Parts: sequence; C-alpha cells; structure tokens
Amino acid sequence: MHIWRDIRGTLQPFWVTLRNMFRKPVTQLYPEEKPQLSPRYRARLILTRDPDGNERCVACHLCSAACPVDCISMQATEAEDGRRYAAWFRINFTRCIFCGLCTEACPTLAIQVTGDFELAGRDPLKLVYEKEDLLVDHCGQNNEYNFYRQAGIGVAAPRGKNPQESDPVDHKDLLP
Repeated sequence: MHIWRDIRGTLQPFWVTLRNMFRKPVTQLYPEEKPQLSPRYRARLILTRDPDGNERCVACHLCSAACPVDCISMQATEAEDGRRYAAWFRINFTRCIFCGLCTEACPTLAIQVTGDFELAGRDPLKLVYEKEDLLVDHCGQNNEYNFYRQAGIGVAAPRGKNPQESDPVDHKDLLP
C-alpha cells in the first residue's frame, strides 16, 4: 500500500516539472524590457512649477505632516513680495513608501508623483533628494493651476491686487 503512495510521490514532481518546462516563460528581461505601468502608478516624487515658471511649493508643511514615515523635511521662507517658498526641501527616498499621501495633502499641486520607479543604489545618502534634484521645469499633471492666482498673496498687497493676480475665489460661490 505504501509503495504506490511512494511511487506517486516520486513521479508527481517530475510530471509538474515536465508540464511547466514547455510553457512560455513569465519572466521579464528587466532592464532590457521595461514593464508596462499603470497611468496611476506612484513612484518618484517631483516638485513642479506653476505656469509662470515659479515654484509651486509654498512650504506649508502639509506634505511632511501627512507623510506616515516622516521622510519629507523643508524650511519655509518668504520672498520680498510675500510669496512663501521652501528655502530647502528634502525627501529621503530610503524611507519613502510611495503612498501618495503627500500629493493629496498638497494644496498647490507642487508635489506630484511620476512613473520613474528606478530608485536604487548602494549608498543610501544618494537617495536623499534635495530641492534641486526634485524641482522640474514643467507643471506636471495640471498645466493651468496657479495657487497665487487663485488665493492671492495678501502680504505685500491685498489679495488679488498684486500684478498677474486675479481676485481671490469666494468659496461661498462654489457651494450648491
């Protein structure tokens, strides 16, 4: 009785091997063949600019507050015209879990995700990206949004009265 069980136990792994030997391989030859990523794939973070070419980030610290692993840090400063910006901005990609909570918390759409997933290296300090590494010369996913045109600066002049600013949007007009 045990001999049939032993023979079956010996031949069954060979049958599984023979059956899978002639199947098409599922392995992708990365990095020669790039994988097809979803358009909503979340990978490397970038800092974008507004349509006027200025930095979108107002250093409000909402992204760093929303980050569950505390990988974003910055220092806020203010320009002469009252615009706030980050004097330095740093993301530690060795700690980032690419959850995207920072992009959802950003009121100015400054921090956005890209499909660039190839973040690797032997030196962990090279994965700490500074503002110069993160800042890009385009608007990212939204080409028209300018935070200061919508909200105004309100420091050097009343909101909506600075050059190239429209009056602030009254939130009560947006209610149904």
